[in-house]
Amino acid sequence: MKYRKLGKTNYMVSEVSLGTWQLGGGWGNTFDEKLAYKTLNQAIDSGINFIDTADVYSDGLSERAVGKVVGERRKEVFFATKVGRRLNPHIASGYNPKNICDYVDDCLANMKVEALDIVQLHCPPTEVYYHPELFESMDQLKKEGKILHYGVSVEKVEEALKAINYEGVEVVQLVFNMFRQRPLELFFKEAGAKDVGIIARVPLASGLLTGKLTENTEFNKGDHRFFNRDGSAFDKGETFAGVPYSIGLDAVEDLKKLFPNESILVKQAIKWVTMFEELSCVIPGVRNPEQLSALIEASELPDFDEKLMGDIYNIYNNKIRKYVHHYW
Repeated sequence: MKYRKLGKTNYMVSEVSLGTWQLGGGWGNTFDEKLAYKTLNQAIDSGINFIDTADVYSDGLSERAVGKVVGERRKEVFFATKVGRRLNPHIASGYNPKNICDYVDDCLANMKVEALDIVQLHCPPTEVYYHPELFESMDQLKKEGKILHYGVSVEKVEEALKAINYEGVEVVQLVFNMFRQRPLELFFKEAGAKDVGIIARVPLASGLLTGKLTENTEFNKGDHRFFNRDGSAFDKGETFAGVPYSIGLDAVEDLKKLFPNESILVKQAIKWVTMFEELSCVIPGVRNPEQLSALIEASELPDFDEKLMGDIYNIYNNKIRKYVHHYW
């Protein structure tokens, strides 16, 4: 496993780290505490030393599982959580200093830690980025010792660019994968110049980029890939990266031709994300320990050459770009 600096936090984190959304909630599966505990420990044993969670994942159960492992292996792992998506309705006015402070206190209780390594505002409405008093309240939480670092998880590149104008924002998490390449145009450069850590989520486009899905794949009604394709539950850019399902499947067939010796594309899709030096880490999710090996192996693949990178971009530009580029 290779390690990179996570922006101004100065944490050295595994370039392939771990997201925990898939451990329960929104994927048609229920939270299994024993399985989560086993998966998290095996990830650390494999060299992964950064885990991302959120207070809304399985209504706090994900945080508790991560907190338990962190408590047992504190010197081996960094963690980040996210707050804000518990708001109902999820509106800009809910992102106020009192609510965020209350949510942070809840996270501390869930994880049983004295301070949170990193807290990210969890994809707030765009208006929130124009309220400096909220970011000032995050600075105050740092002074109080409740959080060590903070950042944002965003839906749109414009939100990311606005967020890094606040000096206290040390990390930005956003969707970045072969089917969502817009962050490369400007954001990566600006974030690098300001030493902001970049965390890439949804690297496999909700499974599209694994190469395993077909038109006949059936999704459980509790799986966001079944109920959120049109964005009825949350931003549709989180589901298949916002790409229409059939369009994505067609583009994946073109990608497979670039890797003729591979039956699935998991390792290649994750490796592509790590090809950019501005990136700090990518946080694919897994459901069980068996899925971890592909993540570790992705970090060890040789770098893609210039021609291959160009071919991947051409598939994006010709088949995907018009469906996602101007939205996110």
